[in-house]
Amino acid sequence: EKKSTRAENIYVTMDDKVGWVSRKRRDVMPDERSTSADRVIALEKALTGFADNHSETVVIPSVGLTFDSINEAYEFYNLYSWETGFGVRYAKSRSNVKGTKCMQEFVCCYSGKPKEANSKSSRCQCQAMIRLLRTDDEGWYINEFRSNHNHHMLNTCAEKLRFPSHRHIDKYTRELVSQLRQNNVNVSKVYSIIATFFGRVENVPFTKRCLRTLCGKLSREQADDDVRNTMAIFSEMKAQDGEFTYNVQVDDESRIRTHMWTNGRSKTQFHHFGDVVTFDTTYKTNLYDMPFGLFVGVNNHFQSVLYAGVLMRDETEDTFKWIFDEFMKMMGGKKPITILTDQARAMEKAIEDVYPNSTHRWCKWHVLKKAKENLGAHYTKKSDFRAEFHKLVHEMLTIDEFEDGWAALLDKYSLKNNPYLTQIYETRLKWAKPYFAGKFCARQTSTGRSETANHMLKQYVPPSCSMNLFVKQYNKLQFDREQEEGFQEKRTRLSRAVLKVNTALEVHASKIYTRKMFEILGEILYESGRYDVEEIIAKQKYIVTHQKAEHREKWFKCRFEVNVTDNLGYFSCICGLFEHMGMVCCHSLQVMVFLRLKQIPPRHILKRWSIHGRDNLPGHLKHYQQDMGPPDAPTFRHSALYITALEVANMGDRNPAAFEFMMSGLVELRTRGGEVCAFNDGLGVVEQQVSNNAVAVGPKLNTISSVRSVEGNRTKSRDATSVSVHPPMSQASEASCPNGDGYNSEFSEAASRLMTNTEEELLAPERNKKRGRPTTSRDKAPYEKDSAKRSRFCSVCRGKGHKSSTCPDRGDVPKKERKVATCGKCGVPGHRRTTCSKPLMSTMFRVLMVHSMHLSHV
Repeated sequence: EKKSTRAENIYVTMDDKVGWVSRKRRDVMPDERSTSADRVIALEKALTGFADNHSETVVIPSVGLTFDSINEAYEFYNLYSWETGFGVRYAKSRSNVKGTKCMQEFVCCYSGKPKEANSKSSRCQCQAMIRLLRTDDEGWYINEFRSNHNHHMLNTCAEKLRFPSHRHIDKYTRELVSQLRQNNVNVSKVYSIIATFFGRVENVPFTKRCLRTLCGKLSREQADDDVRNTMAIFSEMKAQDGEFTYNVQVDDESRIRTHMWTNGRSKTQFHHFGDVVTFDTTYKTNLYDMPFGLFVGVNNHFQSVLYAGVLMRDETEDTFKWIFDEFMKMMGGKKPITILTDQARAMEKAIEDVYPNSTHRWCKWHVLKKAKENLGAHYTKKSDFRAEFHKLVHEMLTIDEFEDGWAALLDKYSLKNNPYLTQIYETRLKWAKPYFAGKFCARQTSTGRSETANHMLKQYVPPSCSMNLFVKQYNKLQFDREQEEGFQEKRTRLSRAVLKVNTALEVHASKIYTRKMFEILGEILYESGRYDVEEIIAKQKYIVTHQKAEHREKWFKCRFEVNVTDNLGYFSCICGLFEHMGMVCCHSLQVMVFLRLKQIPPRHILKRWSIHGRDNLPGHLKHYQQDMGPPDAPTFRHSALYITALEVANMGDRNPAAFEFMMSGLVELRTRGGEVCAFNDGLGVVEQQVSNNAVAVGPKLNTISSVRSVEGNRTKSRDATSVSVHPPMSQASEASCPNGDGYNSEFSEAASRLMTNTEEELLAPERNKKRGRPTTSRDKAPYEKDSAKRSRFCSVCRGKGHKSSTCPDRGDVPKKERKVATCGKCGVPGHRRTTCSKPLMSTMFRVLMVHSMHLSHV
């Protein structure tokens, strides 16, 4: 009561002062006034009253004009500034003691003083402005309006768009720009796309410079909290795909050093087609300048399939060991038969340690790409050396032919001492075609599939993108590859095969191969028609000769020896195409046609190229595969167990809870039933098939396999820590199913627990920002960066290390004197034609000719 009485006395005393007007205190008010259908807004009044105003501008502010909100007043004044030729911005504002905004000013862009005297600032203390105050009905009205400016007004649209107030980008356009930039659409194309929505480029309400600024802001927003956003994406992918796994290797500062991930479909693809893998790294794809490695294979449709992706900070031996070892664990312990990489020494040593029994080959393209740089004039488009060199590298089939051809080529062109040719010859075991004989490579001699996948990835990923955006775009690439694979599956199942020669062999091939592989076989069958068969030993040895052997080059092999064994069950040709690719060569096909075979021998049908390429089961369950047909004489107990197992599989596939319950029960049942199943009475389906067919079978595989416990953990190496979030490699034998033995119901809980604990600890790698604009051009690999610059060759002796002026073979030839520069008009030295005062000599000659003709005519 005393405080209220004191306050009333103060107000009474203040009101008694001469000339004092008390300010009305307002309570808490909303920032906007509720709209009413009976109230006409200020812009509508301006538009309807334009005909009566007889003014040059449609929108004219005036004192007393009311608005529902500050935004409406800002847009009204901004329209007025567009018509007049200046820009506006927010200025002073006041709030009352209740926290309600009660005053707002909008001023000209040129208002105020520059921060520095000698600067590029355009502020010149312009006094143009409007001041808004609150009305009694919670609205706003113009209390003061100043229209005078002390600077020039802009007239053209291009000039007005330079003001920030006129470069308005609404939220829908911002979202469109964000989506386009995430899909690697450049700024110019984004601006053109937006222009189509506005009809013309001139109608776009912002400039390309403003769009470029917005794109930079969007990139910075994506880079903020990059690790947490990436882990959120992985959590979402894990929820959608239970087989999704990833692993992160961090350094001592908890910064990401290596990051690797794969999904369930990629694991399944590797289980079926993981015999040949190509691994290649690409550069300049992310914000941290981390090389991106890609494991790529080929499926039964001869398409590239993606197995796993890895982001790495460096390319050292320890890093590659971690990558290859982790890839093997992610794929259930299976190792590839053949792996193709570039010639990085660190990668080669890592493969020797991790995959000692796998065949490692170098990419032929990486080996030969420096031929032009090191061979100089010998390696030109019109040179005979280049044609012969390519024929030697790509066409020679046997080791003797390659060795003899290489020696003859060096002798012919005197290149025995060439260091480049000497180097690649010493490493010929890693890349030369004849040394691939007997090694299955699925018709791959280079990392071209990885290069193609990297090229496609750069079409999705913008340069210098964040890690979370990189993962999103990688998933889009993988989805597109799966769509292409689905098209080929549909084409194989529903489309008919188009026969070329309509033979029994071709009809049989159309039933077992996929459509793409059947088309490849059709090309081989068509090529076989150019060969003649000569029987040396009946049903054992044949010589296949090209029909135009005398017209072909000497280096081209025209006679091929085909040996037949196993009672016409296996055909061995010297070309080695079947061992290299898994498809019958044209020479063996011609011999089969000569012998009038109706079907391709089973030993020459590689299942990975067939329709049933994905129907792969463990050894003791192969009789359930579709290509094996129905089991012979199934017993009652086998039929009952088979039907019950199908019912359990159908029930467990209805929802995640049912899957967890059924799978855990089956794993427990298999473990507990091991002792009961130890005794074998010999009446099972497998035993009956063995006894009926008299086929020797190896030792019985133990079907009881231990399930290793799964938990998220950290494993420390010499200088890094590995954070694993995936089920570890199953310890079961090869008899176990790919997804059965390694299953553990505790995995998802442990993985989510680890993801929650580690995502707060992980830090993004340090950014390695390079000079210039971001680009997706290929960068040099580490083994190429230490090499010298491109060699320059002498124009006299074609040697390296000197010029033609210092060539030792030049002799005592005197140096030609430099020609004296003369004028192009008068031919006199000392000046140029641009400064010549005399007329052109050709013009003077024509004038004299005309004059002489005129005199002769007279």
